Amino acid sequence: MKIKRFFAPDIRQAIRMVREEQGPDAVILSNSRVNGGVEIVAAVDYDESVFKAVKGELPGGARPEAVPAPAAAPVRETRAEAPAPRPAPERAAVSRPGAPAVEANGNIWSQEPTLIELRAELNRMRLMMENQLSSLAWGQFARREPAAVELIQRLMRFGLTAAQSRRLVDGLGRLDGDIEGLWQRALNVLASGIPLYGRDILEDGGIVALVGPTGVGKTTTAAKLAARYALRHGSRQVALITIDNYRVGAYEQLRTYGRILDVPVKTADSRDGLRKVLNDLSDRRLILIDTTGMGQHDSGLLRQAELLDREHMNKKTLLLLSATTRLSGLEDVADAFGVFRPDGCILTKLDEATCLGGAVSAAISRALPVAYYSDGQRVPEDLHPARAGALIARGVETMKNSESHINEDLIALSFGKEMANAYV
Repeated sequence: MKIKRFFAPDIRQAIRMVREEQGPDAVILSNSRVNGGVEIVAAVDYDESVFKAVKGELPGGARPEAVPAPAAAPVRETRAEAPAPRPAPERAAVSRPGAPAVEANGNIWSQEPTLIELRAELNRMRLMMENQLSSLAWGQFARREPAAVELIQRLMRFGLTAAQSRRLVDGLGRLDGDIEGLWQRALNVLASGIPLYGRDILEDGGIVALVGPTGVGKTTTAAKLAARYALRHGSRQVALITIDNYRVGAYEQLRTYGRILDVPVKTADSRDGLRKVLNDLSDRRLILIDTTGMGQHDSGLLRQAELLDREHMNKKTLLLLSATTRLSGLEDVADAFGVFRPDGCILTKLDEATCLGGAVSAAISRALPVAYYSDGQRVPEDLHPARAGALIARGVETMKNSESHINEDLIALSFGKEMANAYV
């Protein structure tokens, strides 16, 4: 086996040199980009067994283990093809030692280490410039609109994003008057955007399914609603059903609440089974269904939604959202649990949250009317009908009492990026 290196300004000329010197049976072992062009290592009398036995380095520093698969096609041409003009190759794949295969249609060498390093450096420079532009934009805005800056800072501490805060402040129009008056105006605008369920389950009754991710408080909320209804209308008017057959002790937990409240607790694990249980409890004015807690990416969500089968079941569905979850996570949950087509939502764990803006924003952005909010484990005391003013007041109180203050530099950076992007 005879191996030789060839240098040329481009890949076509290199292949032509190989063909002219080593003939149509030559096999290309490797290729690489070098200063002034390309380098090809080619061989004649190619023997795979001999090649695999070779130790050390090939000419030009190419190591055998870095060479592409030995089934490389020989450089051949028929007599008819020889005098014919050659069309440009269409993105022919080639390989170079120590790097994944790249394309050789002239200039594509995306895996070159120097280009990788260059891209990384450009990204670092871009981030540095973005940060500098953000700081500059924020500084200019702060000098020009000090009242707007103060409002934006408060809204972001409340839990809104930089973009939401900016839109809200822009919608206020002229910022005349003292800052406290402007702050109250901003809160009023925010409150007016909160959708409310508008119907009291504790008066209307019916079949109500509670859905949501694991740990959001569905079972406790079901017990709170059942207790409130029993106090108002009597325990013989309410019943509990669980379709949670996955979580250990789920039925036992609900049955414990049922014994305390003196209400029946049933279980169902299929659509037909659920219909039968509902028929057995048809004399009850309020039936609460506790569902299986699943992550928003769980493939079982659709199966559970089909089990509830709202088209053949006169029921309402409420999605539970934890106020301790960030806005992006809440919106992800709302989107995933959209397969249940919820009629509204219940905000939970307000007592554990450091801000309520995320929960409020999720309800607004996903058009989920808020029916109730809960702020503790006590049954039934820690459950309250949703009122926009009460939610905003609770959010302001949480903001003031929270120990985790948002860093001023982070506020400037987040909002500055929004402003900088607006000018690009």
